Amino acid sequence: MEEKLVNLSEFGLSDEELFTKVDHNMLESEKITAPRYSYWKSVFRVFFKKKINIIILLFFFAVIVFAYVYPMFSGYDPFANILDPTAKHLTPSQAIAKFGFNIHTIFGMGSSGESTFDAVWEGSRISISLAFVCAAINMTVGVIIGAIWGFSRKVDIVMMEIFNIIGNIPYILIISVLVLILSASFWAMVLALTITGWLAIAYFIRTQVIIIRDREYNLASRCLGTPILRLTLRNILPFMTSVIVTLIATEIPTYISYEVYLAYIGIGLDEMSLGRLIYDAQGAMVTPGWEYEFWFPVAISAIIAIVLYVVGQNLGDASDPRTHM
Repeated sequence: MEEKLVNLSEFGLSDEELFTKVDHNMLESEKITAPRYSYWKSVFRVFFKKKINIIILLFFFAVIVFAYVYPMFSGYDPFANILDPTAKHLTPSQAIAKFGFNIHTIFGMGSSGESTFDAVWEGSRISISLAFVCAAINMTVGVIIGAIWGFSRKVDIVMMEIFNIIGNIPYILIISVLVLILSASFWAMVLALTITGWLAIAYFIRTQVIIIRDREYNLASRCLGTPILRLTLRNILPFMTSVIVTLIATEIPTYISYEVYLAYIGIGLDEMSLGRLIYDAQGAMVTPGWEYEFWFPVAISAIIAIVLYVVGQNLGDASDPRTHM
């Protein structure tokens, strides 16, 4: 294919008009032009890309609203109808027939004539608060100690002995003994669930740190004199964000399950939590017409645990940078 040469003089333009001098700047040539990247913005973009996550998140907000906002306006009083024998142990249809159709009667009435719907959400507030507090304490302590544990060989020797001893004692046994020794109050339950609850989390984080710490970029940082604390905060823990979020997703429903189980066997909270409601309604489970008092708290506790778990799991998946491609 022939190439034709163009005679620039045909255009009648001067050299200054035809050619522009380009300055060569060494600093400018080193700059890399790229769009700004926000990690968390990318996380939420991936998370909300799936419509199922939006639906589950709506369920999550509904749970939070009913557990924390609704009890503030419900006027729940467990002894409001205690002197009315006709208001006790009512099925939803019987409660609606007696008190009219409203949000307080859709789950029926309990053993003291109280609204089962109001009682369930009052108990949910206590159970969810317990789970959030325990998860916050255990995750904070577990991640910090696990990071130190994974880097320090001296700490590793001591902590492995502690883990081998305490880790072989059933966790539920430790919780039960502590609850029996202490009063069955909210903060006593928090202490029982967190006194050794962080240990398994710390061991898991320690394992992840050991895997990541000897990668090339971390070895290069250490050779350049980067302090261990800065290396951990900047190189190690951000890489484990998705792992930590996934851990939180499994921890929060677990604490709700522990609270319900301990209350079911008679050593749970004194306060009217979900577990306490289920414990008090054990007899109603096998009594015809009263079974709603047992199954509604069980169903709500299961829904709360599933919603919290699924939201956390999907957020953990979205937190993995490999899903941001």
